[in-house]
Amino acid sequence: MPTLLRIKNVSKYFPGVKALDNITMDIEKNEIHAICGENGAGKSTLISILGGIYPYGSYEGDIYLKDKKIEFKNPKDAEEAGIAVIHQELTLFEELSIIENIYMGSQKVKGLVIDWNSMYEESQILLKKLKLDDLNIFTKIKHLGVGKQQLIEIAKALVKKANILILDEPTASLTESETNNLLALLKELKKEGVTCIYISHKLDEIFEVADRVSILRDGKLIGTKLINEVTKNDLIKMMVGREISQMFPKRKISPEKIIFEVKNFTVFEEYNPTKKVVDNVSFNLRYGEILGFSGLVGAGRTELMSSIIGFYQGKKEGEVFLNSEKVNINSPQEALELGIAYLSEDRKGAGIISNLTVRENITIAFIKKFATFFHINKESETLKALEIIKELNIKTQSPEVKISTLSGGNQQKTLIGRNLVSIPKILIMDEPTRGIDVGAKQEIYSLMNKLTKQGISIIMISSELPEIIGMADRIIVLHEGKFMGEIENYNHDTNQEDIMYLATGIRGGKGE
Repeated sequence: MPTLLRIKNVSKYFPGVKALDNITMDIEKNEIHAICGENGAGKSTLISILGGIYPYGSYEGDIYLKDKKIEFKNPKDAEEAGIAVIHQELTLFEELSIIENIYMGSQKVKGLVIDWNSMYEESQILLKKLKLDDLNIFTKIKHLGVGKQQLIEIAKALVKKANILILDEPTASLTESETNNLLALLKELKKEGVTCIYISHKLDEIFEVADRVSILRDGKLIGTKLINEVTKNDLIKMMVGREISQMFPKRKISPEKIIFEVKNFTVFEEYNPTKKVVDNVSFNLRYGEILGFSGLVGAGRTELMSSIIGFYQGKKEGEVFLNSEKVNINSPQEALELGIAYLSEDRKGAGIISNLTVRENITIAFIKKFATFFHINKESETLKALEIIKELNIKTQSPEVKISTLSGGNQQKTLIGRNLVSIPKILIMDEPTRGIDVGAKQEIYSLMNKLTKQGISIIMISSELPEIIGMADRIIVLHEGKFMGEIENYNHDTNQEDIMYLATGIRGGKGE
């Protein structure tokens, strides 16, 4: 196929960092081209250049579209050239309707007024193509799920006649069915002549949808391969510079004494106190084990854990026991004081404080530990932050840089470090590896093993079945807020189907 987009000798510098190092890459017409790499490899920097966010002159090298050199000054220039970037963090206006979002900046006019009839007809055709024709186009965006919002972003790009669609981690927050719908749509768009650059950590998706794949590492292009010429292990080795033969570190424990117990726990919807989102769930956690919670979206896993530690605002009923003593936890701070730490699934919304430094993000939950009568002992605080940075191998130039400058994996390790400033008895980790690359995942798995050897008990919520099976010693499965079953997994050999039967509401498994 002819080259549609050529990236030639592109380099990009930030203070103290070479984010892209002499990248040369061709994107062929009418292909789905995947780009892989660890967090910090340079993927986001590259697409920010292609999308006009980093204007011409702020980087070295050249970009050619259909053999014509392009010099974008801003994202509008990229859009007019037919390049649309759909970022991981969606850019929709929640209080506006579907049709208003689709045509934002691209309104059709008739004379001096907006041509609503024309936009209505065209948007109906678009929504049908995206399999969203059951939606009312005057529905506000805030009433749609993330999967449908993602498709509305694509509709915006198609309205602008984009022929190059760049998607950055598009399925990070999607369910399995929503992911399948999106991948099927990209294949259809390819048939219609749309070229796609697809950035993802999820190798299964890349092998499902991509024609070719390019690997970045430390700002350099390691290679571009036809997808049928490589294996997952090949890609992992190219991404991290080494083979990861044992993704999940070996762990073998024997059941020990119960440290934590939850009995008959029920949680009600925050804005509808008559509707249960968790219904009469009981479980226990043993000393030094990893207890996994599995289930489909809407199973109530996050609501259960966040309400136990006093974060979720809905009404709750039930009993919680720590070391056989009944406790009543009304806030995350009370949970921390009892030795129960919580790592939220929402790293950006409820985790990092982006305008603070790495040091401040690590110590903020325990800032009283560093306080004197009149001020914070910054020297003591810095020493603790450096200790955490070293222990967790957080890649940062200094504890004084803004956490927003770190890669996703290093931000996640920083948040884990926040919970280790004062060693907890229990660490609840909700989707601990969401949106981070394969190398950072392995580091977090190894850290989890290390923590359990130190006597910390871990509750892990995960939507990734290989992760649950590879790490959890026991697995509890929820379905629509109800306890469906518990699976012993001490040999880490549970069949994925056994979990899925329970997760879909079949209590007895395959036999029912």
